[in-house]
Amino acid sequence: MKRLWMAFVVVMVLSFLVLGWIGTRIYSEMPPLPQRVVTTDDQILIDSGEISAGQNVWQSMGGMEVGSIWGHGSYVAPDWT
Repeated sequence: MKRLWMAFVVVMVLSFLVLGWIGTRIYSEMPPLPQRVVTTDDQILIDSGEISAGQNVWQSMGGMEVGSIWGHGSYVAPDWT
């Protein structure tokens, strides 16, 4: 029985180490946020403040809970930037 508990502890420790390593990789390699979106003739469509505000609305409506795994977060919480 002690061997099973030791195996369980080893699996749990390794799992959390891998989870922590992947979490730091995701955080350090996140995509950049654009400063502005411009048209072909250099007119500003959206600036960084509007992009951040739209992201906050999308996250507050639950888009992160659904869209990050199944890929249909825009159906639940559309991006309104």
